[in-house]
Amino acid sequence: MKIYFGLILFFLVSKSSFSQQISGEELLTCSIEYHDPQGLWDAFKSVFYVTMQSKDSSLRKSKIEVDIKNSFFKLTVQMNENFTTSALNGEECTLFFNGSSSFSEEIKNEYRLTCDRAVMYRDYYQYLYGLPMKLNDNGTIIDPLIKSKKIGDILYWRLRVTYKPEVGEDTWYFYFDQTTYALKRYQFFHDESKNDGEYIVLDQELLVNGIKIPKNRSWYYNNDDRYLGIDILSLN
Repeated sequence: MKIYFGLILFFLVSKSSFSQQISGEELLTCSIEYHDPQGLWDAFKSVFYVTMQSKDSSLRKSKIEVDIKNSFFKLTVQMNENFTTSALNGEECTLFFNGSSSFSEEIKNEYRLTCDRAVMYRDYYQYLYGLPMKLNDNGTIIDPLIKSKKIGDILYWRLRVTYKPEVGEDTWYFYFDQTTYALKRYQFFHDESKNDGEYIVLDQELLVNGIKIPKNRSWYYNNDDRYLGIDILSLN
C-alpha cells in the first residue's frame, strides 16, 4: 500500500513539474491535440451557424460554409427581412443581395457588400473558429515562456502571441485549462500600454466534423470589463 501511494505521488509530482516546464510551442501542441486530435483542420469542411446578440443591435444570424481544402468560403447573413451573401471560391468572388447579384450602389454601401469585406469575414471566421489550430499559421510568433494566470477562482496557462508585421500588429493572450489544455478564453490589444482591445470568454463546446469548437463566445472590453455581446455557434 505504501509503494502504491508512493507511485501515485511520484506521477502527480512529475506531471506538475512537466506542466510548469513546457514551452509555448508544447502548450499549443497539447491544446491542438485536445481540440483537433485527428488533425482534421487543414481539410475542414462544414456548414455552421453563428447567432450574434448584443445590446446595441438587432439579432443577427449567419450561415457559414467552409471548405478549406478547396479554398471555398460562403457567408449568408440575415438581418430583419433582408439577407446578403458573400462567396469566395478560390480567387472568384460573388456577392448577392436577397438572392440577386444585381443591386444598387446604395445597397452596396449600406450593407458593405464588397469583395474586400468578404475576404475580411473569411479570415475572421476561419481564424476565430479555427483556434487554436490557426496559431500554427506562418507569421505567428509563439512566446516560448508560458505563465500561470489566475482569473477569478480559476488558474490558466497563459500563452502570449504576436505576429510578423506583414501578418498583424496586435498582441494576443490565450488562456488554457491547466488539466485538459482546452482553450478557455483569449484577449487582444492594439496597444497593451493603453489597455485597449477586448477579451473573449469561451463556454461549452460543439463537436463539428471531429473538431471541438467553443460554442459560446462572450465579448468584453479590456479597460472596463463592459459586456459587448455573445456569438452562439450551432449546427442548424
